[in-house]
Amino acid sequence: MIQRSQGLKERLTSISLEAGFSKVGICRPDGVPDIADRLAAFVEAGRHGQMDWMAKRMAWRGDPSALWPEARSVIMLAEAYTPIHNPLAVLDQTDRGAISVYAHGRDYHDLVKKRLKSVGRWLISEVPGAEIKVFVDTAPVMEKPLAQAAGLGWQGKHTNLLGRDLGNWVFLGAIFTTAELEPDAPEAEHCGSCTACLDICPTDAFPAPYQLDARRCISYLTIEHRGPVAPELRSRMGNRIYGCDDCLAVCPWNKFAVAATEMRYLRQDGPPLLADLARLDDAAFRARFSGSPVKRIGRDRFVRNVLYAIGNSGDKSLQPVAQALADDPDAAVADAARWAISRLGDQP
Repeated sequence: MIQRSQGLKERLTSISLEAGFSKVGICRPDGVPDIADRLAAFVEAGRHGQMDWMAKRMAWRGDPSALWPEARSVIMLAEAYTPIHNPLAVLDQTDRGAISVYAHGRDYHDLVKKRLKSVGRWLISEVPGAEIKVFVDTAPVMEKPLAQAAGLGWQGKHTNLLGRDLGNWVFLGAIFTTAELEPDAPEAEHCGSCTACLDICPTDAFPAPYQLDARRCISYLTIEHRGPVAPELRSRMGNRIYGCDDCLAVCPWNKFAVAATEMRYLRQDGPPLLADLARLDDAAFRARFSGSPVKRIGRDRFVRNVLYAIGNSGDKSLQPVAQALADDPDAAVADAARWAISRLGDQP
């Protein structure tokens, strides 16, 4: 039976906004019937790259109702992390590393999950017998299609969620519940003829609008990809050392972006120097990025990325920095160092 008592949805929205979320919507667990086929096509084409976990849990990821059969509703929540600076400006500072906006501050997994639990506890207190499970990006949940089904926004041509009243700088969280709540209307697509996000991609990672080949995406290459990056893609990475914001930053809908209310997401200082980052050993890396999403990729993958950026910098003064890592114990780091040395050696 759908819960409509005393404006439950209105109070749920109010509680969610008080908790720090920017928007909330509700859908059914079976409200995205096409995602199983879309996911299967993505994996069959090999576009998931080394993300084997996508293939292993396709049954759950492609059917949210299978993840927790008792669930009757999915509450989708969006939290803004909109930057207050131009995320593309750092790309011209070739002696510094460009880190994706979402990773400038505290790890969103921790902060969003805390807010989800707060909203979930309130729901349990309001609906006798209701149970909940909360998810933030780490479970086999297709958050973006569910968010569209819940009316938060739509998946743009860059495949990220964006909304007319949100922009696209948002984290998504989900509360699955046994409570049967009244669903919202899904959002339609409003990209029109715009191709700004597709045109700016440095590595041509979009085979077509609304399609992504992760194997060419800089976010995937710097975060998920293990081992050396293909030589033909390294020069296109520029100084992006953790993630890439290009397609998000140029979206025209960002003129309506919601301001971030959580200051711990925002950058507290300027972009870091590549020379300093390249010198990090494992202990120093862990200390520097404690509490940050960056920490999860480990020192070796991170320094590999930094060395690609050094190779792309055109700054011959960084050649000794790369030379010091040419015999690094990690094979991918040593390979990246030698590549950087060669690239800088070719500079006039």
